[in-house]
Amino acid sequence: MTWCAEQTRICYSSSGVRMTRTFVLLCVGLFHSLCWAQMPEEGGGEEEVVELFTTPATRMGAAVSDFGYNLFRQLDSHDSTANALLSPLSVSIALTQLSMGATEQAEKELYRALRYHTLQDLKIHDTLRDLQVSLKSAGKGFKSAARLLLARRLRLKPDYLSDVEKSYGVKPITLTGSARDMKTVNDWFKSETGGKITQAMSETKRSGGISSVGAAYFKGKWHTHFSQTNQLQNFHLDGEEPVQVSMMHQTNYPLKMGKDSDIGCMIAQIQMEEGVSMFLFLPDEVTQNLTLIVEALTAEFVQDLSMNLHQAEADVVLPVLKLNYNRDLLSLLPDLGLSEWLAKTDLIKITSQLAKLSAVHHKVVMEVAPEGSQRVTASAVQHLTYKVDRPFVFLIRDEPTGTLLLIGKVLNPQK
Repeated sequence: MTWCAEQTRICYSSSGVRMTRTFVLLCVGLFHSLCWAQMPEEGGGEEEVVELFTTPATRMGAAVSDFGYNLFRQLDSHDSTANALLSPLSVSIALTQLSMGATEQAEKELYRALRYHTLQDLKIHDTLRDLQVSLKSAGKGFKSAARLLLARRLRLKPDYLSDVEKSYGVKPITLTGSARDMKTVNDWFKSETGGKITQAMSETKRSGGISSVGAAYFKGKWHTHFSQTNQLQNFHLDGEEPVQVSMMHQTNYPLKMGKDSDIGCMIAQIQMEEGVSMFLFLPDEVTQNLTLIVEALTAEFVQDLSMNLHQAEADVVLPVLKLNYNRDLLSLLPDLGLSEWLAKTDLIKITSQLAKLSAVHHKVVMEVAPEGSQRVTASAVQHLTYKVDRPFVFLIRDEPTGTLLLIGKVLNPQK
């Protein structure tokens, strides 16, 4: 039996303009897929402006997310043949703290890169701090921390240090230039992440006098448990022999699914505990070129997916992952529109001396294990399959605020 049901739903452009898309739910036997194409509205007329993110928390979540998607695009471009992992919240917080010491023009440049320029929020620091606190609640499995490092030789202005501490609960670390500096930094991050990040940085750079460190750890719990684990199966690589990786497997697994023909992938959304979910973007072919998928990602696109992917049950197979990623992100910032800012910086509220940002240290550790709080209930056998056995893109998202917690691409789970 084959049937199609056509549905028209509202979606949103990056400017918040209302458009209509036609969603086609195609069933062949028990196969469900979701395809969409943008369609013009009948009858013409004026377009209706729709606010998709309506509270300070969700607007800030969208800004952090879009900054993260933009930064990850640069990461994907620079590291095109390797795994990559990013948690944008800690980077956003560090750069926002840095903006507190900048001239008005420099602050505007930073705000635009951070996607704050559309927020119309006079309490940006309060909103960002409150968002950070809500995302670190115990059940989400997410830990994130950020700190600025400032050289004592810059003769730092006390008012700036106290302003940062007042807004974020902790002041920048003042580096003395001694061997103890790195231990001080790493001990603080170890404490903030519950011992999960033991070495947030491996060196301190003296040039420029200013650097930032951001670190994140994630190990969430699935809403539904995977009963079959540690099965070695092939993971197919682009242009290489397959590798054997440990997989977790569950039949009749509840999830939301869809197919996006424009970017050539099957999309799945799997629920985790405390309002967190994982999105997986599995390309139709085995390829390490995931640019088409990465380029499509925005806060509004993912929100649209969350609302419109199709509920289903499937035979789900996922790699058991433990990812550890460490990188200096400074070289990516010019492509976010910060070339001029990096050249002159203008941090006059921090110091009267010449100072520049010399490093943006970023460390992320993520684990994906089979544990879940509920078991699959018995139901009719489904013939849908979602098997992640080739390079893919994934993201971890907080659904209540729409905030991107992590985004990554996995070309080879063994690396």
